[in-house]
Amino acid sequence: MHSVRSLLISSRCALNLPTFTCARSLSTSPLRQTVSGEQPIELEYLQFDPPSPDSVKNSNIAPIVVLHGLLGSKQNNRSVCRRFAKELETTVYALDLRNHGDSPHARTHDYKGLALDVEHFIDTTIKKSSVILGHSMGAKTAMAVALRRPDIVDSMIAVDNAPIDAALGSDIPKYVQALRNIERMGLRSIKDAFEVLGKYEKKIEIRNFLLTNAKFKSDGTVGFRVALDILARALDHIAEFPFNSREDRFIGPALFIRGTRSHYVPDEAIPTIGRFFPKFVLKDIDAGHWVISEKPAEFVTYVEEFLRTPQE
Repeated sequence: MHSVRSLLISSRCALNLPTFTCARSLSTSPLRQTVSGEQPIELEYLQFDPPSPDSVKNSNIAPIVVLHGLLGSKQNNRSVCRRFAKELETTVYALDLRNHGDSPHARTHDYKGLALDVEHFIDTTIKKSSVILGHSMGAKTAMAVALRRPDIVDSMIAVDNAPIDAALGSDIPKYVQALRNIERMGLRSIKDAFEVLGKYEKKIEIRNFLLTNAKFKSDGTVGFRVALDILARALDHIAEFPFNSREDRFIGPALFIRGTRSHYVPDEAIPTIGRFFPKFVLKDIDAGHWVISEKPAEFVTYVEEFLRTPQE
């Protein structure tokens, strides 16, 4: 038998998500406003500071902004964020993107809107050029910020995604639909949701990851923090990359990390990466799409080497 607490703890452990409380976040009221239009959204975040406040002043590394993937949240990469803050002696911010986690919901969910929110966060909270690091949907968001606002991007790191139109993995629509179905069932325990999810996904670690989005609604039934109806309609936009390499380029340092057992960055995409990001570096890791959780040590090594290497 799984208790609610043990399921949530195992969810974090499965993807290297520690259970301790770290850094700080903005208010996390479950009653979030739904907004629309092109106004930026105030994103919720966790902040990770290095052990010594003075080290930030002496660090050569810009602040790092970490962006999660579809159906993820700011909680996903806390251990690597803490490590970056300690070893690179810089402040690290993990954001909840719109329609995810504790951030507000918006009727539009495309890369221009996602980028607008991150740009606003950097402009108003960090107030200086930053490293933008994202995984999957967060990787395309990081690319979009770099192309739209190179003035606020020190360098860009994209994890297992490329600046191309590419169909999402077939599992993604299935997961979104599964969570929508669970929300409509009126379940009253995370354990029951875990069992129902097993009809759609056999891997326990994936089910645990998806259920990190679970919450109890005011009527006591299981719901989810992600805006499932909005995301279901936005899947085509998430698969797109709405930029033109003849017009949009980022000439700053860019690192692309791909999982060699993932299909999101095929060899055919490498010339396109070069047109958008002429100073890019490509690193391969023997992993699937979940590169950070599958091979955290290799991932951290590549990122730290890249950020510590003087750029021309």
